[in-house]
Amino acid sequence: MTQIPANFSAAPDRLQDRVVLVTGATGGFGRPLSLTLAAHGATVILLGRNLRLLEGLYDEIEQAGYPTPAIYPMNLEGAVESDYTDLADNVERELGRLDGLVHAAALLGAPTPFAHSDVETWYQVHQVNLHAPYLLTRACLPLIGRGGPGSIVFFVDDKAGAYWDAYQVSKRGLAAMADLLAAEYEGSSLRVNCFNPGKTRTALQLRAFPAADDNDSLPRPEAHLDVLLYLLGDDVGEHGSVFTPRA
Repeated sequence: MTQIPANFSAAPDRLQDRVVLVTGATGGFGRPLSLTLAAHGATVILLGRNLRLLEGLYDEIEQAGYPTPAIYPMNLEGAVESDYTDLADNVERELGRLDGLVHAAALLGAPTPFAHSDVETWYQVHQVNLHAPYLLTRACLPLIGRGGPGSIVFFVDDKAGAYWDAYQVSKRGLAAMADLLAAEYEGSSLRVNCFNPGKTRTALQLRAFPAADDNDSLPRPEAHLDVLLYLLGDDVGEHGSVFTPRA
């Protein structure tokens, strides 16, 4: 596990003129992350399944005077390969490149004993947590870093033990995919890293542990966004690492 430098502080223009795509852009992490990236100068491509929420986030970013974002509605549960190639084609046509890609979308499913797991849920969780990042990354690789250093960040989780079913398997598969990609792009201008936020007050965390005594005291996603600001800058040297929140 790695942490960002203790003295890191993101300059207001750290992401000036950078183009960053965020999946799950209206989710627990995605929404504050998208706002923060825009506040630091990035043109953010907001990918999510709920058009109304995407439009609301778009308006909020625009009204704040940040760079005008782009909206890309997509339901990762049902998207197929051609949907991702179309997305990459649209990004290339409209923006010319990608400087960063953040895989923040996630689906918990229904943690349950393996013998009683639901096949449909298994497929849905793997589609969102593993297959979608694979297809999106594969489609966008030719665009990432076209204008300079590029970064890909995968949100991972280390829930271990019994009953986590498809969620655990998909997240471990995602971490393995990130390791593979990092090894293949070693020495290039592309940086591939993971972020494990740990226990954070999001809807997914509350669904996973609805009766936990410490739910009210958990840090909110906003407390961890400095890690993402660091990883999406053009001066990141780390590659193939798993970052955790700053202590």
